[in-house]
Order: sequence, then structure tokens, then C-alpha cells
Amino acid sequence: MSTTDAVAFWDGVHAARPAARDPRPNARLTETVTGLPPGDALDLGCGGGGDALWLARLGWHVTAVDISAVAVERLAALARSLGLGDRLTTVRHDVHESFPPGAFDLVSAHYLHTAHDLDRATVLRAAAHALRPGGRLVVVDHGSAAPWSWNRDPGVRHPSPQDVAAGIGLAPRTWTVERADASVRTATGPDGRTAEVTDHILVIRRTA
Repeated sequence: MSTTDAVAFWDGVHAARPAARDPRPNARLTETVTGLPPGDALDLGCGGGGDALWLARLGWHVTAVDISAVAVERLAALARSLGLGDRLTTVRHDVHESFPPGAFDLVSAHYLHTAHDLDRATVLRAAAHALRPGGRLVVVDHGSAAPWSWNRDPGVRHPSPQDVAAGIGLAPRTWTVERADASVRTATGPDGRTAEVTDHILVIRRTA
């Protein structure tokens, strides 16, 4: 799928949904980041903006990135309406082509799955290099497909957190894997349905 096709796909996904008025943050982000001192955060694939808004409310300065102009324009408007425009910047960006500039204390990559070609290992390696010393890269992937998922292909393989870490290939003298496991939770879909889903969770800290 070309970049143009990918943009059209994700614009269509977001345009088909009502604009969120109070999007919720991902559970794995809140359990991982709560208690950390606020700093500069990068939200890769911000979507509806629940994670970015939650971080901004905690005092983080957030750069929220998505390939979809629909997603980032909606989030920018919502942030301004909530009085968070000074702590949340939205950018339409295609990480397939380049990585957003800057140095960060947190990079969040929640469910960075897509229907178009994406070299995730390269993107996540760039994310790790964008961390300041002491900063964390939080990668949360689907370990199973929810009933409301846009991708219900039964042949999809869900790499383990250990596989993802190995694919990134970071030097252990500079980066430390703090967490790499799978966890099951009850999730609620856009239509209110609930289901048990598995998350694959990887947390990498830059130590030098």
C-alpha cells in the first residue's frame, strides 16, 4: 500500500467515527507512566488523542503524531477547547518516511499497527535513540484481535515483546529492557461491547 493509500485509509477510519469529546487513555500507558516526573513526550500514532490528552493533563509537554490529518486536526481542536493547547502539539507525520525530530523523556507507541508497509523495527529504533538518558520507550502491541478490530485476519502473527526487542536490536550498555510480557484485560470497544484482549508490553529505558 502506498503512502497516499495509507493516508486515505486512516483518514477514512477516523472520519467514520464521531469526533471524541473525552477520549480515554490506554490502560497500559496509565499503569506504566503514573508516578513518573513529567517531561517531554512523543505519542506515535495518537489516533483519537486519549493518551496525549492524559499526559498533557499530568503536566507533560506532548508532541502527538499521526498519519491522519483528520486525527491530528480533531485532537488539536479538542486540546484547545480543554485549555491544553500550550502543552499539546499535533503534527501530521508519516513515520514510514522519517521520524519526528526532538529529544524526549517518553515515547509512547501504543498499537502502532497499520494496513500499509511499515518497518516498525526502524521506527522503534529511532524512537529509542530520540530518548534522553533516563527516558522510556513504551511499546504496547495487540497480542490478540478484538471483535471490533479493523484487522480480523486470523493469519496475523502477534510478535512477542521479546521478539520486538530483539528486532530493534539496541545495545544493552545504553538501553535496558524494564518490562517485556503479555497481559490480559477486559476492553471496551467503540460500540460498547466488551471482550478479553491480550496486550504485549515492552518498556525500554535509556540508561546512557
